[in-house]
Amino acid sequence: MKVRELAHYLTSKKEKLDFVKPEYEIERIDFHDIRQKILNISYVDWKKLGFSKGTLHYMKQNAKSDKPFTLNAHVLERVHKWEALVSSQK
Repeated sequence: MKVRELAHYLTSKKEKLDFVKPEYEIERIDFHDIRQKILNISYVDWKKLGFSKGTLHYMKQNAKSDKPFTLNAHVLERVHKWEALVSSQK
């Protein structure tokens, strides 16, 4: 965004240049409870839902690390489907 603003300034399309860094707010979804849910998912249950074993493998690797991570909306939806499956079996 700032590159475009600089280009407009250099080509005289804009008279004012603002280098203030914009404030971005990122919503994190790697809370402790999500991490625990991911670590508790069995590969058998995950496959029953029709999802890839590899996806779960990398999700578990991310959940084990202390670093923040993100999940795509459709993957987070899968975690919630697994949670519904487990709760209905009890």
